[in-house]
Amino acid sequence: MERLERFTNSFSKWMNWVAGVGLVGMLGLIIADIIGIKLFKNPIPGAIEIVAFLGVVVTAFAIAYTQILRGHIRVEFIVMRLPVRVQAIIASFVLLLGLVLFALLAWRSYEFGRVLQVTGEVSMTQGIPFYPFVHALAFCCIPVCLVLLVELLKSVVKAVKK
Repeated sequence: MERLERFTNSFSKWMNWVAGVGLVGMLGLIIADIIGIKLFKNPIPGAIEIVAFLGVVVTAFAIAYTQILRGHIRVEFIVMRLPVRVQAIIASFVLLLGLVLFALLAWRSYEFGRVLQVTGEVSMTQGIPFYPFVHALAFCCIPVCLVLLVELLKSVVKAVKK
């Protein structure tokens, strides 16, 4: 289990770097577009569209590492008052639901990406295909599933031990 956790953590960190590069790209593009509009009266064609696609990259590639850092919203003010074993059981159930959700999201996103690829759906301004971004979203669900699986296994062990 330790090896799985190390692999998942390092893979999620790498994906977070991809999200960071996407964020820097968004920032650079927005600055260049503003400069182009204000100084040269000439915006970058399709900048808003590209920023939207980069937003998908930033969000999708950062989900797993955010889960590792426990950066997602959790409402625990009632659960915190329960015994440790009950907390672990509730955490296991919630993590299992999250694992199922992200597994379904990966599967359905992949299927939707295939539909977009076959139909040739592209963006309106620049003609950028949608399917690579939907497939990236599906791919990014895999490390989230691994992170949730590791947390689920830890939580089950914690529930059984106490």
